[in-house]
Parts: sequence; C-alpha cells; structure tokens
Amino acid sequence: MSASSHDEEKRPVNTAAATENDTQPTEAAQPTDADEKGKSKTTVSVADNWHPPKKTRLKSAILIAIGLVAIGLVLYAWKLPPFQSAVVRTDNAYVRGQTTVISPQVTGYVTRVYVQDFEDVAAGTPLVQIDPRIYQQKVEQAHAQVLAAESNLNNNQQSLTSNQSTVIARNASIANAEALLKKAQADMARVQELVGLGSLSPREGDQARAALQQAQAAVAEAHAQKAVAEQGVKSTHVGKQGLQAAVAQAQAQEQLAQIDLNNTTIKAPQQGRLSEISVKQGQLVNAGTQLMYLVPKHVWVVANFKETQTANIKVGQAATVRVDALGGAELRGKVERIAPAAGSEFSVIRPDNATGNFVKVAQRIAVRIQIDPNQALAKRLSPGMSVEASVDTGSKP
Repeated sequence: MSASSHDEEKRPVNTAAATENDTQPTEAAQPTDADEKGKSKTTVSVADNWHPPKKTRLKSAILIAIGLVAIGLVLYAWKLPPFQSAVVRTDNAYVRGQTTVISPQVTGYVTRVYVQDFEDVAAGTPLVQIDPRIYQQKVEQAHAQVLAAESNLNNNQQSLTSNQSTVIARNASIANAEALLKKAQADMARVQELVGLGSLSPREGDQARAALQQAQAAVAEAHAQKAVAEQGVKSTHVGKQGLQAAVAQAQAQEQLAQIDLNNTTIKAPQQGRLSEISVKQGQLVNAGTQLMYLVPKHVWVVANFKETQTANIKVGQAATVRVDALGGAELRGKVERIAPAAGSEFSVIRPDNATGNFVKVAQRIAVRIQIDPNQALAKRLSPGMSVEASVDTGSKP
C-alpha cells in the first residue's frame, strides 16, 4: 500500500513536469528582448553599408543621346535652327478656274434643252433653245424698214440727177440769153448810128433800146434760174446724206434683230464641263437668268501665304501642290504670279487700324501657281478643291 501510494504521489509530479516540458518549445519560439536588440543592431549596420548602384558610362551616354535626339526632333518639327527649310507651305490654298455663268440675252420660253448635267461640251455646242418666232418677225420688220429707207434714197438720187440736168439746162439758157444780148447790143449800135444820120426815126431807136434791155433781163433771169437749180442740187445732196443715215440706221436695227434671233440659241462659249442644269423646258426665262455653269479645263492654284513667308518667293520658282481630293497626291507646278497687295486691301470693308486697341495680324499674300503639263492627275482638278501648296524658295526661277 505504501509503495503504490508512493507511486501515485509521484505521477502528478511527473505530469507537471511533462506539462512544463510541453510548454518549453512555445516559450522558446517567442523572441526575447536580447534577440530583438541583436536584430536591430544587424539592420542598422546593413542600412549604414547600403549605397545606390553606380551608373555606368554607357547608360549615361545612352540617356544623353536620347535627349539630344528628342531635342533635334522638336527643332526639326518646328523648323527651328539649324533645321530651317527653304520650302514654305500653306494649307490656305484652293484650285481656281474661269467658271462661267450661262445666261440668256433675250427673254422668252425655253422650247428645248440640248444638254444634261455634268456633260462635256465643245465651243459652240447648242445648250438651250428659246422660242424664236417673235424675234424672227422683228428681223422681217427691220428688213422692211431697210427696204423703205433704200427706196427713199433711190428717189433722192433720181431727184439729184434731175436737178443736175436742170443746172445744165440753165447753163444753156444763159448762153442763149447772152447771145441774144450781143445781138441786141449790135442792133442798138447800128440803130443809134442810123438815127444820128436821120435814116431811122427816133421811134425805131426806142424799140432797139427796149430790145437791148429785154435781152439783158433775159440774161439775168437765166443766171437766177441756174442759181435756183444749183441750190436744188445742194439740197438734194443734203437730203441724200440724211437718207443714207436712215438706211444705215435701218440696217443696224435689222442686224440687232438678227443678233437677238441668233441669241435665242444659247451656245457654249468655250470647251468645258457643265454643272447641274437648272433650266427646264417650257420655263420662261429673262435676260440674265442663271441657267447653268460652264467649268473650263484650264485651272490653276491660288495659295494665300503669310506675309512672313513671301520674302523669298519669286516668279518661276518650283512649287508642289498636294490635293486632298486625290488622296494626297502631289502635282508639280511653278509660281506664275504674285498678288500686288494683301487680301485685306481687296475686301469690301477695309480694316481700320488707327485705333488704340491694335493687334498685329499677319496678312495673306495670294500667289498663283501654274500646274505643269503632262500630269495625268491634273485633269481631275476642279475649281474649289482644297490643296496644300508649298514653294521651294531655294530653287532658281
């Protein structure tokens, strides 16, 4: 009993020892203050010995090269020194052409339209026909007036011939009267001699004297009649000039009527392509009514450069035109003309800079660029297209 009880008394002691042994690993896993102090000293020593990695020369050279390239690209993009270019550019440029408005010169009803939208036509091609009947009658009326004026002129010519014949007759009358006067003068001389000798009576002398005076009056009358005939010739000449002017006026009226008749057929003034046709058959049109547009094939480019870009632009320099409508295709050309003044000078309302609030604005100078021939895409240029124009100011004119 005593031995067993002694063993049983020892078991609790062993259990407590076992419990203590089980708890020892847990207590050993927890850091102590001494361990924490050691670790902190190790961390401080490592931090004191750390330094950033040193850059190599190769990396520095690469970074410097990248910076220089970036700066160079910026300078090149903005065309700053030392990358200044002799080429000046502007996107304020358009294709221009002599676009013609087709309008009638006479009033009337449209009887026929010969063409369609966007059709290519040659010079002289009939486009529209206006009713010509009224104008045909005006031509015939004017022709009748010409015939009447010519008839009056012919009558005047007949009168002139008659008056000239009268003048000739009056000359003959004068010659006859002068002959009779000479006879009367001779008779008077003989009668006076015979009366002085007493062979004739004074009565016969009076008769001879009367015959002489009658012959003198006949000569004067013949001269007066000749003067009247000559005045008739002059009057006929003056009337002839007036009748000739009347004939010319009537002929001019006939020609005007013929021009109006010809204008009833509207024709293309030159070769080109038509716009949309706005006139319809049966429509009443007046003189000046817009019927359609005709766009000729000859076109050019007007580029509006800033005044700061035109210092070195000269006529004949090479130019390049980039057309948006052709997918950015480039066409060659050359400077043909330069505007004599800035665009603001040709505006309806000119700017007034004589004020206190002045802001300097770069003006635009128009430059006309001629497209070089023998370029296939040049045929597709149309007035109004937007383009980008550039001029090589370094090229020789």
